[in-house]
Amino acid sequence: MEEKIYPKMITELPEIEIPFKGVKGWLLQGIDKQVVFFDIEPNASFPEHSHGEQWGVVVEGEVELVVGGVKKIYQKGDTYRIPAETLHSATIRSRFKTIDFFADANRYKPKPKK
Repeated sequence: MEEKIYPKMITELPEIEIPFKGVKGWLLQGIDKQVVFFDIEPNASFPEHSHGEQWGVVVEGEVELVVGGVKKIYQKGDTYRIPAETLHSATIRSRFKTIDFFADANRYKPKPKK
C-alpha cells in the first residue's frame, strides 16, 4: 500500500485479520466496542452481509454503499451509519481510507503476533 495518511500511533496498533485482498486495518479495541482505521485499495468490494451497528467517516477516497437496498456514494468528510443487522455491501471506487466504529466488541480480531 502506498502513501500513508495515518500517523505511527495508529499504524502501531494491532492489524486486523481480514480475508479480502488489498484491505488493511488497525484495531483500537474497547471493552464492548471497536474502532478500525481502514486503508483499502481501489476496486475492492465487500459482499452483502450484516452485523451490529456501524458508524464511519471517510478520510480519503470514495465508496459506494448499499444499505438496506439504498445505494449512496460517500466521499472525504462524509459520515455513514449502518443500523444493526441491516444488510449492506460496499464497492471501493478509489483508494479509500475510513475510520469505522463498530458496536460489536468482536467484529474483528487482531492478526497473531509474529
